[in-house]
Amino acid sequence: MINLENSARKTLTSINQSFPVLFGVVMAISLLKSAVPESLYSTIFTGNIFIDSLVGSFIGSVAAGNPITSYVIGGELLSEGVSLVAVTAFMLSWVTVGIFNLPAEMDILGTKFALTRNIICFIVTFFVAILTVTTLGFIGEL
Repeated sequence: MINLENSARKTLTSINQSFPVLFGVVMAISLLKSAVPESLYSTIFTGNIFIDSLVGSFIGSVAAGNPITSYVIGGELLSEGVSLVAVTAFMLSWVTVGIFNLPAEMDILGTKFALTRNIICFIVTFFVAILTVTTLGFIGEL
């Protein structure tokens, strides 16, 4: 019974810690929705599976963050008409590639390792996004 109480306490603590982050993301999205015209999305994301995947990977790499917020942002991008391949690439690179974290990662893990890991993750997000959306199309989920 002690383990159950301890687990419940840790879960509540985790939820309490993630709530301010989620709240901040929702507020930032609200600001962006009012400040960014919808026509901007159609100029950035063309509908081409390769270009959208590349752009989504690039934007996610620059705007790195935690997985919880990527779902919120990804959902909002989908509701604005951004293609699934772009959102998938964005979410993958958001979590795996970190341009802003790169100096700390190079310091801790070494320059060669950090650069290699980030480059490989960027390339993989591009292809995984395309393969994911293509696979979903083949099995009839899209």
